[in-house]
Amino acid sequence: MKIGELATATGTPVETIRYYEREGLLPAPVRTDANYRVYEAIHAQRLQFVRYCRSLDMTLQEIRALLAFQDAPEDNCADVNALLDEHIGHVAERIRELRQLEKQLKLLRAQCQGVQDAAHCGILQGLSAGMAAPGTDTKGHVHGSHRRASRATG
Repeated sequence: MKIGELATATGTPVETIRYYEREGLLPAPVRTDANYRVYEAIHAQRLQFVRYCRSLDMTLQEIRALLAFQDAPEDNCADVNALLDEHIGHVAERIRELRQLEKQLKLLRAQCQGVQDAAHCGILQGLSAGMAAPGTDTKGHVHGSHRRASRATG
């Protein structure tokens, strides 16, 4: 099948398929004389595996490691267990960070209970005061906490 057919069959944007190829997550397909990529069922299966791993918020590095194990079925899976245990730890940490973020946002929201002009908005004043506070961590954004409108890494 051509790349558009693979995209339709798997519900994956063409650009994401090309990205996964560049990242080495999908094997390079054979090409026709007209230089079209020709994909097989194995590409669709591997792509579905990658997409499912991404839906579990796994990094490309983690997925590469899992694919390497999948490509070596005779190997012991202890490292797969360790990889997943580590990922679970990262998820637990993100959950803690997100709970802290929720508390901060609720405190900000509580500073503006009524409708008034923006010059007197308690939320905007709280945000400005937080920026100026010593020791304020402005790099602590919790990544992956909200969807982007368009993602090349699907």
